[in-house]
Formats: sequence, C-alpha cells, structure tokens
Amino acid sequence: MNTEKVTARRLTAGEVSELGPQDDIFVSAATDGLPLDCYAPAFLTGPGKNFEGGSFIARTVFGEEIHILPDNAEEGGIWVADKAGEEIEVLQSAGVLLNLALFVPNGNQESLDSLYSAARDAFGVGIVQRWSEEAVAVPDVKVDLYEEPTRGRKNTSSQNRDRRALDIYPTRVRFLEPSDGWKFIVEPHKEIVDDTPTI
Repeated sequence: MNTEKVTARRLTAGEVSELGPQDDIFVSAATDGLPLDCYAPAFLTGPGKNFEGGSFIARTVFGEEIHILPDNAEEGGIWVADKAGEEIEVLQSAGVLLNLALFVPNGNQESLDSLYSAARDAFGVGIVQRWSEEAVAVPDVKVDLYEEPTRGRKNTSSQNRDRRALDIYPTRVRFLEPSDGWKFIVEPHKEIVDDTPTI
C-alpha cells in the first residue's frame, strides 16, 4: 500500500461549512469491509453551507462517497493540508484500474495467454492480474447503432434517429449507455452505397 506523509489539521464543522467542492480535503480511506488506518484525498460533493444540521458528504478520488460528522471524535474527521498541523498517512492515487473487454479475432486460449504475457511484460508481473475472465465466442459481425427517444410518437419516420456509432461489434453495445431519455436501436450493418453518378 503506497502512502505519503502529509502535514494537515483536523477541521471543525464550522470550518468545513466554509469549504466548497473545489477545496482539497482528506477523509478516512476506510471502505466497506476494509478498515484502513489512513486517509484519502477527497472533496465535498456540494458547498459546505448546504449541509447545515446534517453530515457532510465527501467523495474520495477513488469514487467512495462518505458521510462525515467532523466533530464526532469516533470518526476520522475532515482534514486539510496545513504546515503547522500534524502528520497523517495519505493514500497515493497514482494507480488506475482498467476493466478490459478484448475482442480477439479467431481467438483461442493460446492467443489469450499471449496477450496476458505481453501485458505482464509491459507493466510488470505483479501489476497485471486476471480478476475474472469471460471467454465467449462472438460472431465476427458488425451492427449499426442508433439512438431514439424512449417515448417516440407513433407513425413517425426514422428522421429523429441519431446515428451514434457505425460499424460497431455487438459485444461492445453491452458496455455503452444511451443518453438520458433515449434508447438504443441495434440493426444489422448496411454498407453505405453512394450511387451518385460520376463523370
């Protein structure tokens, strides 16, 4: 676990109420089922003055949302960098977790092992890990992906369609989300044929 020593001081509820989402703070790095005796960089989810009478809500750089009562001695509290303060341990946020979905044409176990070996060679044996692996045979076809309003009027033409992506593999559609108020329409891919006469 990579941590760094940061000089900081604990804030009172009154001091936190003067902060906003743009201010850098530190909150407990403990997550559900994983008690960590250190802090994580974070920011308030809204202006501190909006949390009067309730707990402050902070989001860490790791995406964890935490409800905090700064004056509660049993909690880690909210800290801010201060050279006159005390040293605390802060988790470094240098790592990035990638969830990869790879399409391997004519893929077999040998080609998957080669990909895994190449990734480990590039980033290090202790860095690249297989957490879960779903090897599924997928057809090597392409589809056209459209977006349509979820509440479309009946008997309307397809003019309200918004072509979101061309030549997309069906398996990739699983990892996309439509815009708010829109739904995906997946159709077999049709090559665009330009039959404009040329001279």
